[in-house]
Amino acid sequence: MSDILGELARVREAFDKPTLRLLERKWAPFVLAVFKSSFSGRQDVQADRLHLQVDAYLEELRSVGEPVPEAAGRALCLKWMKDQWLYRSTDDSGEEQYSLTSHALEAMHLIEGLTRDRALISESRLTTILQTVRHWAMEANPVREDRIRRLDTQIAALTAERDRLAGGGEVFAATEDQMFDGYFNLVDLISQLPSDFKRVEEAVATMHRTIISDFREEDRPIGEVLDDYLTKSDRLMSATAEGRAFEGAVALLRDEAHLHDLKQDLNAILAHPFSAALTPPERKEFRGTVTIIRRGIDDVLTQRIRLTTTLREHIVNHDVVKERELQQLLREIGRELATWMRSARPRAVVPVGLTPPTLHVTHLRERFYAPSSESAPPPLDDVSGEAPPPPSLEELRQQGGPLLAQMRTAVIDTLSGGEAATVGAVFNNLNADLRRPVEIFGLVQMLTDLGALDRDQGIEEFQTIRPDGTRRAFDVRRITLTQQDTVALVALDPGAEL
Repeated sequence: MSDILGELARVREAFDKPTLRLLERKWAPFVLAVFKSSFSGRQDVQADRLHLQVDAYLEELRSVGEPVPEAAGRALCLKWMKDQWLYRSTDDSGEEQYSLTSHALEAMHLIEGLTRDRALISESRLTTILQTVRHWAMEANPVREDRIRRLDTQIAALTAERDRLAGGGEVFAATEDQMFDGYFNLVDLISQLPSDFKRVEEAVATMHRTIISDFREEDRPIGEVLDDYLTKSDRLMSATAEGRAFEGAVALLRDEAHLHDLKQDLNAILAHPFSAALTPPERKEFRGTVTIIRRGIDDVLTQRIRLTTTLREHIVNHDVVKERELQQLLREIGRELATWMRSARPRAVVPVGLTPPTLHVTHLRERFYAPSSESAPPPLDDVSGEAPPPPSLEELRQQGGPLLAQMRTAVIDTLSGGEAATVGAVFNNLNADLRRPVEIFGLVQMLTDLGALDRDQGIEEFQTIRPDGTRRAFDVRRITLTQQDTVALVALDPGAEL
């Protein structure tokens, strides 16, 4: 007997999920087009703004004869939220905003993959699979000799390639077709990150709603609710694929060296001639991979902070003594009511005050007379003669921020000879009053105005001199300034001359 019945049940379960429900609806193209247009480049959209945008899209499509739903923008957004395609929340300022759920992001990823012109089987994708399988095969093998043999093979191959390049061998650069192949493979992997992070965020939000419901019902002790929360939290981050992926992303984010290398690698890919065929939005989206990782992690951590805040506020405001007193009072009222019902006639009423009467007390002494507290404090000693001399204006100036104008003029004078020099070399040859540690921030601002921070060539040492004469060295990016930078500095400082 075949397993067609089990396969049919699994397929039906998949079609019951919001992702496929969205793709099989009549207005699926319109809904996905609205999501793509409204949420492109942003994660959240203010609620009233999205309602107006949907109304504008409906009017624009009707004007060209396209069939669209009859409902208004606000009604459609509420329906999409009910269908689990939109999620509505409140930001820090109290305004409502919409964001896409993981189901909507998965549907958009499927459509994006179908509309993208690429080969389904490519050299880049197969290489990625082979490298991943090789890596995990080595991790899964507990035999020490096998691991050593694999590592020796890799080291030999890499050493041979390095020796060939060091000996003057030809450097084979990837062709544009190969770069396009690798680029589309990377974009396909990167585009799955938002939906993965969104699933973790939704799991935390679901836990948040469950905890709040348990607190409001008050059927369970607080300790039991807290134990349940801690168990679910551990299970969420360790027993699910989304949680494990999130923990790995957090580990990556904490390593600034990895993020710096990732940025450099992305810029190196876009520096290849093939990137000339990419549109500016595609280049911007590819370069923003690190931003996608940071933003996804921040959203998940925000949800966890909200859940922790809810627990803390409930524990702080929860008064067990008052609850016991209230329960005891209600039980006494119930006993008195049962006693009264034994002799009460039909339609009999009893006047009950909603609030207890006010106590009229003329005065209650709060504290008694204490001679020590009524006496005046002893006079202060006059120590004005021991005060140090006030600082001079020059000393105060030396404790202030960077001297931007003087620094710009000094750099222009140093580079006026026409020879290129690094920023550290220029700084180390300046006068002592321009070599304070704070002047490094002035140099960084000047380099930002020039757009020179991307020319990172390593690290160099800046020898600074504090106002008290002490010295301290700082490691700063090594950036070379050219004659063109001198001209740009003069343009920023009209009073300077070459």
